[in-house]
Amino acid sequence: QAGLLAPDTAASAAAGRACRARAPRAGVAGWEPPEDRPDPLRTLAAADEGRLPDLLPLRYRRMAASPFAFLRGAATVMAADLAPLPVSGLAAQLCGDAHLANFGYTASPEGTLVFDVCDFDETLRGPFEWDLWRLVISVAVVAREHEPAERARRAARATAAGYRTAMRAIAGRDLLAGWSERVEARDVPAFLGHAARRAAAEAIAAAVRHDRSAAVARLTEPAGRGRRFVERPPLLAREPAADLAPHLDELFAAYLDSLPTERRFLLGRLRPLDVARKVVGIGSVGTRCYVVLAGGPSDELLVLQLKEARASALEVHLPPSGLRPAERVVAGQRLMAAVADPFLGWAGELGIGDFYWRQLWDETGTIPAETLDAAGLAHYGELCGQVLARAHARSGDPAAIAAYLGSSDAYDAAAAEFALAYAKLVTRDHAALVRAVATGRLPALAAQ
Repeated sequence: QAGLLAPDTAASAAAGRACRARAPRAGVAGWEPPEDRPDPLRTLAAADEGRLPDLLPLRYRRMAASPFAFLRGAATVMAADLAPLPVSGLAAQLCGDAHLANFGYTASPEGTLVFDVCDFDETLRGPFEWDLWRLVISVAVVAREHEPAERARRAARATAAGYRTAMRAIAGRDLLAGWSERVEARDVPAFLGHAARRAAAEAIAAAVRHDRSAAVARLTEPAGRGRRFVERPPLLAREPAADLAPHLDELFAAYLDSLPTERRFLLGRLRPLDVARKVVGIGSVGTRCYVVLAGGPSDELLVLQLKEARASALEVHLPPSGLRPAERVVAGQRLMAAVADPFLGWAGELGIGDFYWRQLWDETGTIPAETLDAAGLAHYGELCGQVLARAHARSGDPAAIAAYLGSSDAYDAAAAEFALAYAKLVTRDHAALVRAVATGRLPALAAQ
């Protein structure tokens, strides 16, 4: 009978409050980097093992663009910095890379645009604080580039408050209602302040344009009686995919096996026609990322993306998932995302890597946080905090996390002070990267 009892919310809340003894909510407010902190550039270089050497210069050139760009590519550095810090012990499935640029619009299978977490390459179960801290820090980093410290502090506090208040609201709701909650794109502009509404509306318009037909039109060209990928090296090139091409039919069949039955029958009517390597993002540069053009019996075309999955940057410090890397990414997305890509699956090894598959440009778009002023950034950070809380509540204990965070703004203030201190460190690390690129210590492409 005990196994049939509903969870005791009061007991969860009491356990959450008890976690404050283990990790006081204000504990990170006075954080300073340790004197024996490992060289962040050596940490980055160690994480480059297995990446494609010809793309490393591009990776570092992109990271050198700004402190926020550095932060985006340095998940492994932050994981090493967070690992020694005391945490509550309250766990959830983590995004693992929850910075501002990894939130955006995505389409449900029914075609409804929602605002959600949109990157899961580093996903792993771990302390909920790690995701929250990375998000709040990213807000502070962006704000410090253009705003006074006090405005950056307010934006960081708003982000932490968004997470805390959303988690408290979810803890008070029906379990099934909390699970199905999502933020629809049409509601985002009204949620944000006046300064950010235009950016939100533009991102929605971009997401609508980034559909299946747009991917085919932009990335492919006529070739004989069909189409093939356009050559735009090094960002899009067919020759670097030569090692994958002989295995493409086998990989596609294995990918189909990972899909739900109805999707397997649907995509089983397609066959791969062409493959190319496509460089994406900042943190992903150097990993093996490909696009596959698939065609069907009625001349329909679909562009699928294959991304190499590696061990999560968090696995050095946390227990591994027990899953293959690509399956870990897929399982994490299905657990955290309000809506998952209907064509999300995995296939690999064959001696060339482990890949997860998804539809390319399935109506996706992001709001460029760097273009927002302090007020807009505070509203946007608050929204992202709320969305992250919803994602964590699916696999964590919302009552315990909400009770740990509390009803006051004490945690928000401490998280903001930590974020400002860490943002200074990011600026310093970025400057070191720029110097290393200039002196040849790290590879970089010449400015174009």
